[in-house]
Amino acid sequence: MAFTAQTTYSTGSGSGPVSLSMTDVNSDTKPDIIVALYDQYTVGVLFNFGNGTFHAQTTYSTGIMSYPQRVAGVDVNGDSKPDIIVANNNGNNVGVLFNAGNGTFLSQTTYPTGSSSYPPSASAADVNNDNKSDIVVANQNLGNVGVLFNFGNGTFRSQTTYSTGNNAGPTSVVLVDVNADGQRDIIIANYNEGSVGVLLNFGNGTFRPVTSYLTGNNSKARSVSIVDVNNDNKPDIIVANYGINNIGVLFNFGNGTFGPQTTYSTGNNSGPISVAAVDINGDNKPDIIVANYNANNVGVLYNAGDGTFLPQTTCSSGTTSHPQSVSVTDINNDSKPDIIVANYGADNIGVLLAN
Repeated sequence: MAFTAQTTYSTGSGSGPVSLSMTDVNSDTKPDIIVALYDQYTVGVLFNFGNGTFHAQTTYSTGIMSYPQRVAGVDVNGDSKPDIIVANNNGNNVGVLFNAGNGTFLSQTTYPTGSSSYPPSASAADVNNDNKSDIVVANQNLGNVGVLFNFGNGTFRSQTTYSTGNNAGPTSVVLVDVNADGQRDIIIANYNEGSVGVLLNFGNGTFRPVTSYLTGNNSKARSVSIVDVNNDNKPDIIVANYGINNIGVLFNFGNGTFGPQTTYSTGNNSGPISVAAVDINGDNKPDIIVANYNANNVGVLYNAGDGTFLPQTTCSSGTTSHPQSVSVTDINNDSKPDIIVANYGADNIGVLLAN
């Protein structure tokens, strides 16, 4: 699969885009872009024209000096319209912006994550089987994850916290059932410790103590994605190891425990910072897509078919672009997955269409 040279969309001078979420926010069946603008203290929304091009962004405040770092688009109040959930790193909170119904958003409501918690990541899904999307947040500086249960109307209880290890430094969190019990578990990347952590769900939204899997000395695990890469119907872990310039793959034994990682180079001093796993060449096997912050490119590692991966091929994201987040989805309705990247250094969103 080849991709076009990227087309860029400005997020504003000095805005610092750091995170993307792709979802249809205005009910026209076309995936739109939600972006966290770290240095502007806002989130931006770019509507999709339908052919893979986008309107200029509309921005919404996340609070002065909040430094929003991770964004997700999920319906949290049961109106079938995706709302915005944002981890405000310096605000020490999680923000929720309700969708007004036409893809515009109400002012943010915030929920504290603890003094000096500095949350860099949040995810939303139902973890206690009440059909309401809850929030799980990585509190990097406190070495824990917080779980905020949804009352059902999109407001949330105070967080309950679970340790990720002393000074582990969780930076990325995803919610996926990894032990086939029908309950979403918590999987985290621990930047300080150099590990991925797994907290299994008891079934009522409480979680077992973390089990950690080391990703290498000074690996600085930064981002995780969960998908079955070897066709055994068990979701595996893919981790971006920023400090040692590789991608790690940990196979699932089936009970929610994992084998040691196998690593794949992303290039000397590449700085892999964000990872996604999607089949991009139509062989029904998930491939790895990675944003390489220091190398100013997006890497693609094709699945060989057995859960091993071919050497990386790269697409430029622009000189000094420093891509910080990558997402993959079909944005122009041609049934081919396209790549969308947040270029922190260039203050833009890059779109690479699949040929």
